[in-house]
Amino acid sequence: MKASDLMVRCLETEGIEYIFGVPGEENADFMLSLQESKQIRFVLTRHEQGAAFMAETYGRLTGQVAGCLGTLGPGATNLITGVANANMDRAPLLVLTGQGATQRLHKESHQIMDVVEMFDPVTKWTTSIRHADTIPEIIRKAVRIARTEKPGAVHLELPEDIAAHDTHAVEMTPVRFRRPVADDKIVDLAFELLTAAERPVIVAGNGCIRRRASKQLRIFCERTGIGVMSTFMAKGAVDRNAEHCLFTIGLASKDLPSVVIDQADLVVTLGFDMVEYPPRLWNPHKDKKIIHADFLPAEIDEHYHPQVELVGDLAHTLWMLNERVSGCSGLSFDLKGQSDMRSAMLAELANHSEDDTQGKIRPQKVLWDAREALGREDLLISDVGAHKMWIARHYHCDEPNTCLIPNGFCSMGFALPSAIAASLVYPKKRILAIAGDGGFLMNVQEMETAKRLHSRIVVMVWEDMGYGLISWKQDQEFGRHTELGFSNPDWRKLADSFGWHCAIVNHSGALRKALDEAFDNPGPSLLVVPIDYDENLKLTQRLGRLTQTEA
Repeated sequence: MKASDLMVRCLETEGIEYIFGVPGEENADFMLSLQESKQIRFVLTRHEQGAAFMAETYGRLTGQVAGCLGTLGPGATNLITGVANANMDRAPLLVLTGQGATQRLHKESHQIMDVVEMFDPVTKWTTSIRHADTIPEIIRKAVRIARTEKPGAVHLELPEDIAAHDTHAVEMTPVRFRRPVADDKIVDLAFELLTAAERPVIVAGNGCIRRRASKQLRIFCERTGIGVMSTFMAKGAVDRNAEHCLFTIGLASKDLPSVVIDQADLVVTLGFDMVEYPPRLWNPHKDKKIIHADFLPAEIDEHYHPQVELVGDLAHTLWMLNERVSGCSGLSFDLKGQSDMRSAMLAELANHSEDDTQGKIRPQKVLWDAREALGREDLLISDVGAHKMWIARHYHCDEPNTCLIPNGFCSMGFALPSAIAASLVYPKKRILAIAGDGGFLMNVQEMETAKRLHSRIVVMVWEDMGYGLISWKQDQEFGRHTELGFSNPDWRKLADSFGWHCAIVNHSGALRKALDEAFDNPGPSLLVVPIDYDENLKLTQRLGRLTQTEA
C-alpha cells in the first residue's frame, strides 16, 4: 500500500477518532488516505491554532490522543502556540505536519524550514518520517510517548514524497503497560510523617483529575478529614460540597487558602505541577515539610525540597495510603483553621449572588449564576485573562474535568476552539466557554467551524474594551497602566453573520434567564456581558492585607 494509507491504518489501530486541522498541498496524499477512513473524522478548522486547542481539549477530557494537522512552513508555525499549550497542560496530543520532498530539504527552498527542530522545545518527542517502512514503529512510539505520564505533545513530519512511496509494512498492535508504583517502605515513611503532623493540608494538582486518582483522593479525605486545595487545573478532584474541599490556590496574591498553607506543618502535594503555582509563593521561607506524590520525581526547586517522594501511579499511591489509614486507629489532626477558612470562602462566594445592577455586572455574580446554570457533569471552559483569575477563585466543581483552564503555557484564544471540541466529546452536556473580548477575537474565525458542526455551545464574552489582566497587574504594581484599550465589533452583527444566536446582558438580574435561553438554543450562542473590573483591584488590595490569623 501507499505510505499515507499505512499511516492512516496505524492511526486507526491506535484508536484515533479525530484529527483537527488545515491541510496544504504537501498533505494531499495523507488527506486522500484519511478520507477513506471509516473511524477517523477529520475536522476542518479555520486556523491551525484552533485545531491544536481542539485536539488538546479532546485529550484532556478523554485521556486519549487526538491529532492536529498543518502543512509545512506557515501551517506548522501556526500550530506551535496551541501545541505548546497542550504540552504544558499535560494533554496527550499528536501533531502531524507535511513537508516538502526530501530532495530539497538540504538547501534553500520555498517554504522549507526545520520544523522538527522548531517543535523540539514544545513537545515530548519530534521526528521526521524518512522511510515508509518505519511508519508503524514511529506511530506506535509517538502515541505511547504522548499518553505516558506526564502526557504531552508529540510531533511527526511526513514529507510529500515519502507519503507517496509504496510499502509492505503493516501496523503494530498496541500493547498497554501498567505504570510502576511507589515502594512500600517509602509509603511507610510518608505515613509516619503524616501521622506525626498536627495541621496537614493537601495540594491537589493536575495529576489528580485522572478519574482513578480522584476516586482514591476522595476516599483518603473522607477517612482522614484532611482538607484539599486544588490548583487551577485540578478543579473537581474533590467535590466542592465536601467539608474537606478548601477550594483553589494559584493567585499570586495572598488568599484565604494560602493562609491555611501558612498554618500547615505538613503539605502533601498530589500530582502537583510547578507551572501552575510556583513553590516560592507558598513556601517562601523554604521551611515546609513536604510529601511529594506524583507519577514522576519532583522538579528541583529550592522552595520545593520534599522530605519524602512517592513516585509511581498516583491512584495506586493513594490506595496504599488508604490501606494504611484503614489499619490505623486514632488519627487526630487540628483542622479548625481549615474549617474556618472554608466557611469564610463560602460566604465570599455567595456575597454578590443577589446583585441587581444595571450596566456593568460584577464577576462574582456572573460566576454564581453560571454555577447555578450548569449541572454536576456540565463543562465550563476558561480562556486566559482577568476572567481566568475570577473563575479560578469563584467557580468550583463537583467532578474532575468539568472546568478546563489553560494554566501551564496560558495562551489566549483557547476557549472557543476548546468548546467546539468539548461538544464533540459530550454533545448532550451544557458547555459554557468564558473569554475576555481580547482572547475571544484571537480565534473568532472558529465561529464558522462551530456553526458548520452545529455545536451546542454558549460562549460568554466579558467585555471591558481592553487587556484587563495586564492592566490589573500594572495598576497593582505601578498605580497606573499603559495603553491597553481597544474597540469591539457590533456583537449582534458579528453573531448574525456567522449564524449564531446572540444576547447582550447588561442587567445582572437577567443573566440567569439569558444563560438558560442560550443553552436551549439548538446551535451556538454568544452572550456578551459588560464586566465590572473595578472589582479587580478591590480584591487584590483586600487579599494583600490577609495575615495568618484571618483564615
